[in-house]
Amino acid sequence: MNITFAASEGVPFSKTGGLADVVGALPPALAALGHSVTVFLPKYKQTNLTQAKVVIPSVTTPFDDRYRFCSVLDGGKHAGVQFYFVDYPDYFERDALYGTRLGDYPDNAERFSLFSRAVLEASKILGVPQVFHCHDWQAAMVPILLRTIYAEDPAFARVPVVFTIHNMGYQGLFPPEVIPLLQLPWDLFTIFKLEFFGKANFLKGALVFADFVTTVSQKYSQEIQTAEYGFGLEGVLKARAATVAGILNGVDYNEWSPEADKFIAAHFSPKDLSGKRKDKQDLLEAFGVAGADLDLPVIGIVSRFAAQKGFDLIARVADRLARENMIVVALGNGDKEYEDLFRRLNKQFPKKFAIKVAYDNALAHKIEAGADMFLMPSRYEPCGLNQIYSLKYGTVPIVRATGGLDDTIDPWDAKSGRGTGFKFTDYTGDALLAAVRNALTAYRDQTNWQKLMRNGMSKDFSWNASAREYVKIYERVRQLRSIIVA
Repeated sequence: MNITFAASEGVPFSKTGGLADVVGALPPALAALGHSVTVFLPKYKQTNLTQAKVVIPSVTTPFDDRYRFCSVLDGGKHAGVQFYFVDYPDYFERDALYGTRLGDYPDNAERFSLFSRAVLEASKILGVPQVFHCHDWQAAMVPILLRTIYAEDPAFARVPVVFTIHNMGYQGLFPPEVIPLLQLPWDLFTIFKLEFFGKANFLKGALVFADFVTTVSQKYSQEIQTAEYGFGLEGVLKARAATVAGILNGVDYNEWSPEADKFIAAHFSPKDLSGKRKDKQDLLEAFGVAGADLDLPVIGIVSRFAAQKGFDLIARVADRLARENMIVVALGNGDKEYEDLFRRLNKQFPKKFAIKVAYDNALAHKIEAGADMFLMPSRYEPCGLNQIYSLKYGTVPIVRATGGLDDTIDPWDAKSGRGTGFKFTDYTGDALLAAVRNALTAYRDQTNWQKLMRNGMSKDFSWNASAREYVKIYERVRQLRSIIVA
C-alpha cells in the first residue's frame, strides 16, 4: 500500500512534542511491514538537510491577495521512508515552528494552508497515494481541500484520508476572514463544517471531512467525546463515533533503551540494574546537585511547560512536597507562568527542586535513566510517551489516570507483586501528593521496588502492533471510499 503522511513536524528534522516522535517512528514501522510510505514536512529554519535536491521548483498556491510559490525538496530515504519538504522561506524560515512566547504566529492559517496545498499538488507529480494520513490541525486543510476544492479532481476521487488527533486542545482557530483569504468557499463557514463560535476551526473541518479519525490512545478516544475533554468538539466526534478509534502510540526502542542509549553514563538491563546508580549520579551532577545522597529517591520531570501538564497541582502542594525525602529534577520550557513556577521552586527549595528551563534531548535521556520515578500529573494526556520511556528504564511512573497514562500504567500492588506504577484520579494537589507518598513508601522496600522496576522494563510498547492496527484502518477506509465513489 502507498501511504502519504502530512504533518507539521517529525524527528529527526523538527520537533516540539510527541507528534514529531510519532511521525518519525510510525512510517518506518509501516515500511517494515512492506508498505511504501512518504512523509511531507515543512522545511523549517531548524531542518538540517544535506544536499537536498529540488524535485518541484514551483508549486502555485492561490490566496486572495496574491499567489505564493513554494518548492518541494527531496529529503531522501530514511529507514525505508521517503521524505519531502515544502520550502517557502517567508513562512518557515523562522526561529520557532508555531510562534513565540507572545503567542502563535498571526499568519499560521496561511502557513499551513500553503503546506497542505503543496502536499496535494506535489502528490499529483510525485505519486498519488492510496491513503493520506494527516496529523493535527496544521495538516487539517488536506482533508478539507480534498472534499471541497479538489472534490472533482479525478486523481484524488478514490483516495481516503485518515486524520489523527494528537491533542484536542490545539485546534487552529482563526477569524472568519481567513475563508476568502485562503480561497475557500463561504459555504464552509457553517456550524456543520468549519464554523466554531464565530471562528474558522481547522481541526473541526478535518473531523467533518476525514474518512476516519484516530487518536493516540483508546482512553483518550473515549474522553474526547465528553464535554470535559472535547474542547467543544465532542458533539462532532460523537456524531461519527463509528469511525473514531484510539490506537496507542508506540515508541522507538532503538532510541529509548537503557541497554543502548548513547546519552547515558552507564547501560543497564533487567538482569543487571547496577548501571542505574551510576546514571543517577551522572544526572544529579548534570543538574548541579552536589553531594546528594544517592539513596535518596529522585523524581524526574521532562515536559512542555503548559497548563495541560498539571503543574498547577505541584504549585498547590509544593511546601508539603518539599518536606519529603526526595529530589525533583525538572526539564522543560513553554509557558512563562510555569517556567517561573519551577524557577521559584528552585530558589525557594534549592536542595529539593533542580531545574533546567530548556529543550535538551540528551538531558531528557539522562533523566529517564537516572531518576527513580517519573511524574506526569496531567490534566489530560492524549497518549504520553515519557511514561512509556520511563517503564523501559525502570523509572517508575507516577501519573494521573487520564488518557494514555491510564491505558499504559497498571497500579502497583505490593502483595501480588503486580503493576508498573502509581496512579491518582482526582485532579487535586492532595491526590497528587498521596500518590507521590505511596511511591516514596514503596521505594523503601528495595526488594519489592526492583520487582516493580522489572515489571515495567518487561513491557513492550514498540510500534509493530500499533502499525498493524493502522493498516487495518487504511484498508477499511479504502473500501469505504471505493463504495462512495462507485
